[in-house]
Amino acid sequence: MLMLLVQERISFHLIQISSFANQSWAKHQGSGWLDELQIHGWESESGTIIFLHTWSKGNFSNKEFAFLELLFREYFIGLTQQIQTHASQYHFEYPFEIQANAGCELHSPESPEGFFQAAFEGSDFLSFQNISWVPAPEGGSRAQKICDLLNRYEGIKEIVYNLTRNTCPRFLLGLLDAGKRELQRKVRLEAWLSSRPTVELGRLLLVCHVSGFYPKPIWVMWIRGEQEQVGTKQDDILPNADGTWYLQVLLDVAAEEASGLSCRVRHSSLGGHHTSVNLVLLAVIVPVILLIIPVLGRKK
Repeated sequence: MLMLLVQERISFHLIQISSFANQSWAKHQGSGWLDELQIHGWESESGTIIFLHTWSKGNFSNKEFAFLELLFREYFIGLTQQIQTHASQYHFEYPFEIQANAGCELHSPESPEGFFQAAFEGSDFLSFQNISWVPAPEGGSRAQKICDLLNRYEGIKEIVYNLTRNTCPRFLLGLLDAGKRELQRKVRLEAWLSSRPTVELGRLLLVCHVSGFYPKPIWVMWIRGEQEQVGTKQDDILPNADGTWYLQVLLDVAAEEASGLSCRVRHSSLGGHHTSVNLVLLAVIVPVILLIIPVLGRKK
């Protein structure tokens, strides 16, 4: 069976990865994402934004993007200078890496949420909440000291607040409008089953393959009747070359218990217009018993 899952929230966020090899060398990488779709890159040498889609500018003007590029360049220059100047004071041992995730999320046009989170060497370090910098528990006293310092700069806090709470939601709404043809496209999936013996005698690994679907949100589960099978394991969702997605979902069972199992999938391409609460079911039950005949034959 194949079904539908409609996404209720959508976000735009920037990902920053800053690597510091020593006191004189640093490299900054940046990218912009609409949920899990990358739509921007950052050219660090020239300090310019790379637009990966024709609609990546949303409804912002060239003048607005020129201002943002200038802001990002100044941010990276200032960040490099401050960290290299104070690395020893805050016990940053080279080489190290800083990551940041900043943006906004829309539940509805009337209720945007902004966020800014930073990590040090992959561990949560600090975040921007309301109008203040707050240390993460993992950051310890070092994060607390840096937050105390950052909270003295009212101008920086105002910029971060405006970018995440005002500029970002406005840009996100423009993106959704400019890219609606691509973002709202539905590509109908294909689903099929396969099986293979496991290393344990008399057991089967059942595989439900789902391919060619877009958008990415999907739900897949092995079931018996209406009962979900708790042993279901989902692999990572992988990209196809055409921009659609592929997923396989596994279930390890005794060969004699495979009869009566089926794979159920929910995806927005399986019906017409949907809401976040209405599920559309498409029955595509493949008789698993056909898959297990060779294994049962070997057991005899």
